[in-house]
Amino acid sequence: MIATTNTAPKAKVGEVLLEVEDLSVAYLTQAGPVPACDQVSFTLRRGEILGVAGESGSGKSTLITAMLRLQRPPAVTTGGRIVYHPDGADPVDLVRISERGLRRYRWNDLAIVMQSAMHCLNPVLRLSAQFVDVLATHNPSLSKADALARTGELLRMVGIAEDRLSNYAHELSGGMRQRALIALALACNPQLIVMDEPTTAVDVVMQRQILAQVIKLQAEFGFAVIFVTHDLSLLMELADRIAIMYAGRLVELGAAADLYTAPLHPYTKGLRDSFPPLHGDLTELRGIPGTPPNLLAPPSGCAFHPRCPRRFDACDQTEPPLIEHEGREVACLLYGTEGTPR
Repeated sequence: MIATTNTAPKAKVGEVLLEVEDLSVAYLTQAGPVPACDQVSFTLRRGEILGVAGESGSGKSTLITAMLRLQRPPAVTTGGRIVYHPDGADPVDLVRISERGLRRYRWNDLAIVMQSAMHCLNPVLRLSAQFVDVLATHNPSLSKADALARTGELLRMVGIAEDRLSNYAHELSGGMRQRALIALALACNPQLIVMDEPTTAVDVVMQRQILAQVIKLQAEFGFAVIFVTHDLSLLMELADRIAIMYAGRLVELGAAADLYTAPLHPYTKGLRDSFPPLHGDLTELRGIPGTPPNLLAPPSGCAFHPRCPRRFDACDQTEPPLIEHEGREVACLLYGTEGTPR
């Protein structure tokens, strides 16, 4: 394999890679700030696949763009910390580091795969030129011949033939473009790859092929993944743990199997029941009534209470904290402050 810019000794799988602490992000509008992420906290470990699910507008994409400092005005990070633990180096807060300092970690350590490959790949450059540009930028000592060899290796990893190196983005199928983006994210052997709904624009068959490729590559190279989607059933097959977001807040976080078999939060249960089961008999699907709240004027108390089938009086006034219960975290007044059901 061609040498890349990552030369530090590899940390052990299972060690803490990223700590997100009380991260808050708002969109500044003429009508006032819109809190798209509200004090979100979680820990990601090396080699882990963390799924992030929720309806459109729940804050999923805002969360990950803020984590990698990719948000643009009017989005502003208003509070919290994002502590990254590099191999063999001191932890660094990505919220407070300078833009110049952040470049040291982007792509080398932290990479992203966006949902629209056609908007990410340059339409006037051949695939080879785009890969060589990334490799040369992050490893200036790499010769062009070695960069091209590494590009061919990366494409083979995701099931794309090397003869596609001379193609432009529009000459590739949607699935190929998406896999090319995944290969580009792997170019510098990052510790974390964030995937923002990478299978949204492809059909179900290609979606499964891409997911299988992600699982294979992750098992081979050991990078951590944050996989964002609105499709909870998809995450059940892919993720180790799943974080459920609603109205900018984390409402449940736990092992994927636990969230599927026994979801604690009524919203998680509603999401699960909105998709057909992975196995077993056909069942009647049930949607979640109502619509997500207007974050400019959110409801008092629990943001989900206007749509919740298990709502009771206290839900109208009291915002539930995120507490531990049965080995996971949940923000719901059905569970007491000591982590026991009411």
